[in-house]
Amino acid sequence: MSLDSIDRVAVLGAGNMGHGITEVTAMAGYDVTMRDIKDEFVEDGYESIAWSLEKLEEKELIDESADEVLDRIETTTDLEAAVSDADLVIEAAPENLDLKHDIFSDLEAYCDEETLLATNTSSLPISDIAEAVDTPERVLGLHFFNPPVKMDLVEVIYGEDTSDEAAEAGYEWVESIDKTPIYVRKDVRGFVVNTIVGPFGGEPAFMVSEGEATIREADATMSHERGYPMGPFELADLTGIDVGYHVRKEGGSPIPPITEEKVEAEELGQKTGKGFYDYEDGDGADYQPDDVDDFDWLRVEARMINRAAFLVGEGVATPEEVDTGVQLGLGFPEGICRRGDKIGLDKVLEKLETLYEETGSDRFEPHPYLEELVEEGKTGEDAGEGFYEYDGDDGGLDSYHDLNAELEDGVLRVELDRPSRMNALSGDLLSEIDDLFSSVDTDEVRCAVIEGAGDRAFSAGADISGFSGVEPTDLMDVTPAFETVNDFPRPVVAKVDGYCLGAGLELALACDLRLATERSEFGAPEINLGLIPGGGGTQRLLRVLGETRAKEMVFRGEHIDADRAEDWGLINRSVDREAFDETVDEFVDDLRNGPPIGLEIAKKVMNEGEDASLEAALTMESQGFGLLTSTDDVLEGTMAFAEDREPEFEGE
Repeated sequence: MSLDSIDRVAVLGAGNMGHGITEVTAMAGYDVTMRDIKDEFVEDGYESIAWSLEKLEEKELIDESADEVLDRIETTTDLEAAVSDADLVIEAAPENLDLKHDIFSDLEAYCDEETLLATNTSSLPISDIAEAVDTPERVLGLHFFNPPVKMDLVEVIYGEDTSDEAAEAGYEWVESIDKTPIYVRKDVRGFVVNTIVGPFGGEPAFMVSEGEATIREADATMSHERGYPMGPFELADLTGIDVGYHVRKEGGSPIPPITEEKVEAEELGQKTGKGFYDYEDGDGADYQPDDVDDFDWLRVEARMINRAAFLVGEGVATPEEVDTGVQLGLGFPEGICRRGDKIGLDKVLEKLETLYEETGSDRFEPHPYLEELVEEGKTGEDAGEGFYEYDGDDGGLDSYHDLNAELEDGVLRVELDRPSRMNALSGDLLSEIDDLFSSVDTDEVRCAVIEGAGDRAFSAGADISGFSGVEPTDLMDVTPAFETVNDFPRPVVAKVDGYCLGAGLELALACDLRLATERSEFGAPEINLGLIPGGGGTQRLLRVLGETRAKEMVFRGEHIDADRAEDWGLINRSVDREAFDETVDEFVDDLRNGPPIGLEIAKKVMNEGEDASLEAALTMESQGFGLLTSTDDVLEGTMAFAEDREPEFEGE
């Protein structure tokens, strides 16, 4: 049982999750059969896939036509026909254990004994589902997030009897469909993501129920001050208040009174027109930054961090897996383990102990692993170790958290790694960019390439949640990261695919060359927030575009497409997505094989000459030319030209 043995996939269920999983499976090149119990269900699911693929094709988010993907999808209502030749079956039926038992019993009868059997359950234990078969070692959870086409995360979950071989095959298959898997090594209720999100919604509901906060205070603080994509009450209204209610009830967890009241009144959120906010006669979730007050956010985050300690301490997941899960599955601004280390685990423990002593509620009882970390002095970043080791970072290219970097054949490849936030530039990410380009051994680098993770953005701008609570004077200095990239002694290429906006555009402007796919969009939208570009955007746009076009971009705050950006001179090339990598490689090859000293001097003279008088700039150019004539690279270039061969520059 391995990835190599998976060619055909069957998905059981054509609802939102079933047809979404079918779509991403077919997009990855697999033949897939989607099955449901009624023709109308199958037809609706197939039509949803076709509509989605057409939209993806229009936006150039797939590398082939919608029809080519659809050709790999078959549909049926016959379970045996759907699974008899499948190598992997993914069950995506309603969350009913008896129903799932019936399905898995049939699967054992209809499938080959080597077929991998997976469930997409979000709430039922994998072990309970596996009770229906005689071969539970091949049963695992593959928990996708809704909608599967957009959500990158998949939890790969062990049941009590799941074999390592089965889990590894599932993990590798998830990677093969271009999703990010995390292992959930023990079959705990809520798995990883829902274990963490429970206190995010539950604790504020208790605080409001007890009169210690208002709904707007809680949402405004957690969103605008702490950086979460939305407040806990807005999130509950979006997902359905009854959903969280039933999860708590089934799990035997205490239910906040305000949640119970809403369910009894059938005010379940957006789907009923009213929940914690009024969506019919009111303005919905209308909280604003001004609603931030003295809401006790540490009480909420301490509980989430305590749940993370449970997951790590019980061997369910590593800190890296927990943090990947909440960032990709929930859109958290950073991992909850990382946030705990920043706050200080001793402060977290003290908060929990105080609340536990005051209330006697089990939900505040500190997990032994959290206590152990604090007792050992592993309290977080300031101590050098917490969930993560900080003193152990060797400063190498693998020591960063919000970016990925590798140096191979003289090319420093840098990936902004915050896809769940469209690679928004947080303070931490900017610090890592600054550190990388300041500390890397330039003798080993011929050129650098910066791109964004995921398929939506190079970078959609600054992470504005980081502005909360910051003094205006602290934001008046030029962001060092942009200047560091601008001054880097080797050519830097911005590889733009998708949105390049705000601070993302400023980072691209700090690079020397900018290449983009035709679907990319560029803009300086800060004016729409009452701001102006603050990372050099106003000045670099003036120098690149000239006054007329630069002012149009800054004053209007609108996006321009890649073709216009190329016409204006903002980027070097606008390229069809299929030819993009090849075009970038052509540029990179020229830079990598070029004379390092010559390129360094050329960049320095052009950058500094831009702000000098023509006379001073010409003097710098002449000095640079004279300096280069004494280098071995010039001798090599001259000899190679005379001998009609490619030069081999050594940077000497």
